[in-house]
Amino acid sequence: MSRTIEITILSAENLQENKKAIKGNTFVTVQCDGSSDELSTTKIDWEGGSYPKWNEKLVIDVPSHARFITIEVKYKIRGSSSSIGMARIPVSDFIGGYVHENQLQFLSYRLWDNRVRRNGVINISTKVKFSQQNSCCNSISSTGNGVPVTGIPVAGNGSTSVVTGIPAVWLNYQRNI
Repeated sequence: MSRTIEITILSAENLQENKKAIKGNTFVTVQCDGSSDELSTTKIDWEGGSYPKWNEKLVIDVPSHARFITIEVKYKIRGSSSSIGMARIPVSDFIGGYVHENQLQFLSYRLWDNRVRRNGVINISTKVKFSQQNSCCNSISSTGNGVPVTGIPVAGNGSTSVVTGIPAVWLNYQRNI
């Protein structure tokens, strides 16, 4: 099972090559560790230099066993490309916790070059698209007004109702008087 994440590559800041400002020709690749053959790429920013802007949406499928998404900023020189810096982002930054369906998050990550030195920052936004059935025991339903609700199914009879709270546990105890 996989989840779909829309990653919008917004911009980068303070990119350098050998401690010199970059003149342009930068692009970004995005790859998930669970799918080694799927690589998404932005268009080339020809004029941004050390502060490129792409504002380009990439849609990737993230397998449930994936742990990281790798974003790499590259620049093109004479037909070949060279890495400027990369960020290895935990999938839990997008999916963990209390992320609602279609919730937009704006995030910034430090880029690291091949010599493991800081080399700029990448700015992105993410939006997670959940499937109709998250797992064997969690499901997503919808309230009457179309708002998705995550919880545990009430009954195994095909009902679309879900329990969304934390059940209270009552303990029988005897009070010593």
